[in-house]
Amino acid sequence: MLTHQFIAGVSITGSAFDFFGGLYLAYDLLGGQHGPLRTLTRALTYSLLAGVGFATVLGWRFAVPAGATVGFTLAVELARASRKEADGGIAWWTLFSLIRGIGYGIGLYATFGLSFAVSFAVLITAGQIFAYSRGITPTMDYESSRRLRITRKQLFAALNRTIGNAATALICSLVTHRTQHSLAFAVLFGLMIGVVTALLSLFGPFIEWIADNQPERRLGVFGVCLILMGFGLQSFQYWVTLFDIPVH
Repeated sequence: MLTHQFIAGVSITGSAFDFFGGLYLAYDLLGGQHGPLRTLTRALTYSLLAGVGFATVLGWRFAVPAGATVGFTLAVELARASRKEADGGIAWWTLFSLIRGIGYGIGLYATFGLSFAVSFAVLITAGQIFAYSRGITPTMDYESSRRLRITRKQLFAALNRTIGNAATALICSLVTHRTQHSLAFAVLFGLMIGVVTALLSLFGPFIEWIADNQPERRLGVFGVCLILMGFGLQSFQYWVTLFDIPVH
């Protein structure tokens, strides 16, 4: 059954595809190989991978903001690592942790309310900053390669995030008095974050290789494909009207 919210979501997605497709077609204007599109490629890929993983457990209301913020911050950090730039220190750690924390908070708000979302965002931001200070970072064991790979340190990081996020979700449930099924949700949430973290680490080297080695023409073709998909998605609302499909 179609709803007005679903149709609006399809149209917005189409507009986003058109926007990103236009950026890829403007590759040369945006600085070519040393411009921002390599980072954009990373952001889109990591956001999609994280978003799909999150959506399987908590749905798209959580997956869209959480996946986008995780993908964006990972893209910036890994792009800096690919250029062998120095670690930005606590200022960068705080910024990236805060962005991801806000993304999680926005995603949790619709289902669990404001107090739970704010509490979780604050605690998880602090936890991520602490993890950075202990050397647990997205750029740990960085590699650009055509093969999939995950190291022992990255598996440890995934386990660390599983436990940390589960504990944070449980604490927030108790503090905000959302105790019904709180333990089950905390374990499920922690496992979701841990699995997504492990997948991002596993596919990371291949995504990095793609981002750094795609020829300009292929990026242009990708841009055209995005624009065509965007056009199709934006026209969906008109096809619904044309065929008089019921909308509720």
